[in-house]
Amino acid sequence: MDLQHLTDWVGRTESRTDHVTATPVAALAATLDRDADVSADPGAPLPPLWHWLYFTPLAPQREIGDDGHAKRGGFLPPVPLPRRMWAGGRLEFLRPLRVGDALTRLSRIASVEVKEGRSGKLVFVTVRHEYTDAAGVALAEEHDIVYRDNPQPGAKSPPPQSAPADAVFSREIVPDPVLLFRYSALTFNGHRIHYDRPYVTEVEGYPGLVVHGPLIATLLLDLLSRELPQARVRAFEFRAVRPVFDIHRFTVCGKPADDGTVALWACDHEGWLTMQAQARID
Repeated sequence: MDLQHLTDWVGRTESRTDHVTATPVAALAATLDRDADVSADPGAPLPPLWHWLYFTPLAPQREIGDDGHAKRGGFLPPVPLPRRMWAGGRLEFLRPLRVGDALTRLSRIASVEVKEGRSGKLVFVTVRHEYTDAAGVALAEEHDIVYRDNPQPGAKSPPPQSAPADAVFSREIVPDPVLLFRYSALTFNGHRIHYDRPYVTEVEGYPGLVVHGPLIATLLLDLLSRELPQARVRAFEFRAVRPVFDIHRFTVCGKPADDGTVALWACDHEGWLTMQAQARID
């Protein structure tokens, strides 16, 4: 399978507009049990990563593929591999987005890399987004997407990593199907691995519904906000390490450092690292 032609997508751009409306903010606050702490009033600051409630994918139903995603092609390269996952990202928060803001998002394909992994071909696509309000760029983000083949019978999974054992604060999360459904609905994410149990177990071979990577990242910064409510997040980076499923609880953890950074991570019920992150605060 020759995938090198996909690098022709590097440099492609897309521009979209949206408004930071109140209802999604109130709905996510309710979903995360933050309804008493997060305001959806006009002018209220949007918590970090809650911009993912906007600029949602709006493909017509006729263009949806078997996995629930839009069919390949268009702005993103048409990678012919069945599994697509949000692998991580890096963000700079230049100033808060606010309820009521009119925003423009300029997106550019920053890189396309084809690699050979244990399970076959891998394609890594990095998209850079700049979110602009009336005063200019307020948020810059790089979003990493990985495409891979379905696992072959008998294929071995990569060895797990132990999570750090020195968390200063932590919170246990129950990833029940209702939480996953509500987050999928709020982000208009039709990917079936998050809500369709027969599909995710019988077609993609996972043991349960997959917890969204962006939801875990959001829960990491939500933990930071609960523990350090006066902190302002200036930058954040995260990397998905291992899938999390709805069949077990998982834990989000944090450890502040003296240099203005906070190490954040998530681990599964067995203590294996599932997401690694770092926030810079002041």
